[in-house]
Amino acid sequence: METIAFITSNLGVIGELTMEHISIVAVAVGLAVLTGVPIGIAITQNRSAADIVLYIASIIVTVPSIALFGIMIPVLSLIGHGIGYLPAVIAVLLYSQLPIIRNTYTAINNVDPALREAARGMGMKPVQRLWRVEIPLAIPVIMAGVRTAVVMNIGITAIAAYIGAGGLGTLISRGISQTDPRQLITGALAVSLLAIAADYFLYWVQRRLTPAGTR
Repeated sequence: METIAFITSNLGVIGELTMEHISIVAVAVGLAVLTGVPIGIAITQNRSAADIVLYIASIIVTVPSIALFGIMIPVLSLIGHGIGYLPAVIAVLLYSQLPIIRNTYTAINNVDPALREAARGMGMKPVQRLWRVEIPLAIPVIMAGVRTAVVMNIGITAIAAYIGAGGLGTLISRGISQTDPRQLITGALAVSLLAIAADYFLYWVQRRLTPAGTR
């Protein structure tokens, strides 16, 4: 009951922190899509390059999130942005690369060769085949990677509160430091609900983008 009372009396604050959280994840994953999808497509042309890129992306994911946020502080202090929004966005951007690049690479590679040949037989150039045949067929797998990145990083972004980036992690960090279970439970619940809502929304987007014949 105390937690419910805390939530109802702090809806405004929770709403502001939620928007901060969404802003970090949306900007970071948006940039990851703009960079990761082209990289995933490009490395389909060279197996050695693909192995190197995916290996580097895998190494980044193995770095503990609190350590990566910490690394951002001295690096970005050189340009006067050691704490706050920018390092949080960059860290989440780095974490988002692996699922997006890997899924894009896998999806493009797994397009039926017969379809490529049919498109080539119709006189399509490589770029036309990519945009009209390969990417539409790859969208479900690419979007699965985006969904994975978003859900994973909604949780990781909670740690960004420790470098002054705000977000729902603020409630969790305050709950821990002040030994206040109300704030801790509220923050954890809000992060979980946000992840669920984002996943369902992106699933809807995935369904809308997927060609009707391949659903």
